[in-house]
Amino acid sequence: MPLGLVALAIGAFGIGLTEFVIMGLLPDVAADFAVSEATAGWLISGYALSVVVGALGITAATVRLPRKPVLMGLLVLFVIGNVLTAAAPDYTVAMIGRIVAALCHGAFFGIGAVVASGLVPAAKRAGAVAVMFTGLTAANVLGVPFGTFLGQQMGWRSTFWAISIIGVLALIGIAALVPAVRGAGPEVSLRGELSAFRSGQVWLSLLVTMLAFGGMFGAFTYIAYTLTEVTGFASGTVPWLLVVFGTGLLVGNWAGGRLADRSIDGTLVTFVAVLAVILGVFGPLAGSPTATVVILFLMGGFGFGTVPGLQTRIMRYAGGAPTLASGANIGAFNAGNALGAWAGGVGIGSGLGYTSPIWIGAALTSTALIVMVLAAVAARRNRPAEPRSGAPEPVDTVPAH
Repeated sequence: MPLGLVALAIGAFGIGLTEFVIMGLLPDVAADFAVSEATAGWLISGYALSVVVGALGITAATVRLPRKPVLMGLLVLFVIGNVLTAAAPDYTVAMIGRIVAALCHGAFFGIGAVVASGLVPAAKRAGAVAVMFTGLTAANVLGVPFGTFLGQQMGWRSTFWAISIIGVLALIGIAALVPAVRGAGPEVSLRGELSAFRSGQVWLSLLVTMLAFGGMFGAFTYIAYTLTEVTGFASGTVPWLLVVFGTGLLVGNWAGGRLADRSIDGTLVTFVAVLAVILGVFGPLAGSPTATVVILFLMGGFGFGTVPGLQTRIMRYAGGAPTLASGANIGAFNAGNALGAWAGGVGIGSGLGYTSPIWIGAALTSTALIVMVLAAVAARRNRPAEPRSGAPEPVDTVPAH
């Protein structure tokens, strides 16, 4: 395995930690700033929306630049944002810090996914993307529970100081281990990168990404409240329950990458369908501690198992201009996160209870399944058989929507 993949995974670990750890600390943050649960949830939604802006704007602005310095610059921005959050005297400054940190997120993963896929043979691209995203899953398995525990013991700010240090270590790792690959060079222009969006399949992939992740994170954003107020777990057990969810992410990411290298669309249809079923049964079973633990693992596994396939699929249909499309897909992940967090907050704020984000998530994921099936059928209609990842890129003839 190229060492550059390890370095990218280190960066993904730090960035994934700052995105997800706040979910376990949301009650502490809300209490510190004296704001409601829904208002505190905007620290998640605002982050996610800022990822979308960074994924498109920063990726577009740097598309012709050498990729290694760009990745390093993004990590510097990440560290600055987390320092602001850790030192924030009030909710507004904390939100500014979250926004600054988020601006690097989408571009880092979008550019990093292209770099990762270029470090291995074509037949192993989904697996290489999965290796990079292993850092994100490790952040959930190891970082989020530890960060939540640290925040509960020493105050939530201590967690973001620790994340800032991890960001510095990730920067050193990128500098030392990622090869000095060039950007696409002068022959690539923003117009060329934008040409990827003439593909209908690119737009369908983005929609699946947004809806599927909106469903999963709509349920997960307020999971600390669900676990304590509905299932009846003590708040001190939340970090360890997040380990269960994070382990599911790790297993799902690995399995999804392996299976997507065989059949991208088949894997995505299956995983999204199972995720919709899991969320559908979570609502009525949320009062059962045993069922909740099992569902947390499965929700993480089948939810994150879609990531390698979705990221590889959009790069495939983007053809020779994958960088901006890859960044846009990271933006779609986080647009989904924002959508799910917002919708879940509306459900709670309307008095529908702490299981309402789960039901809303099930509806979003079911819609994602319908779109994914339509995309797969349209792709197969225009191509006799789905090529393996090592095959030439298909020419998409589905009209853009």
